[in-house]
Amino acid sequence: MNLKTLKPFKAVCLVPLTALWLAAVPAQAQTAPAMAPSASMPMGQMHKGAAGPHDMKASMMMGMDSMQKMPMSGDTDKDFAMMMKIHHQQALNMAEMELANGKSPEMKTMAKQIIVAQKKEIAQFDKWLAKQK
Repeated sequence: MNLKTLKPFKAVCLVPLTALWLAAVPAQAQTAPAMAPSASMPMGQMHKGAAGPHDMKASMMMGMDSMQKMPMSGDTDKDFAMMMKIHHQQALNMAEMELANGKSPEMKTMAKQIIVAQKKEIAQFDKWLAKQK
């Protein structure tokens, strides 16, 4: 594979991996709190005081790191719910950073919509996961 075909291939592979990775922190905190350094800091607090794109990327990277370390239960439904919950929490964090630091009214409106939708879905995942214990 040459360099020109490798770059798009890498991008296509990274999107689903990033989504899975973003989903891991709350699930890890739920299943194995001591495994990830970021598990000691609630995902909703990671963005506090964030000022720009580097902070947004740092928050995303922490979530991805925790997701990689999340032990899988072997139950596809439960693993899906835990990973998606983490992914949605990461979207909340980024949307809150946009509200705090963004300048575009259009992006701020989208961020508000994302916050409402993601909170609702996180609550659904929480409710389902609570019944699995």
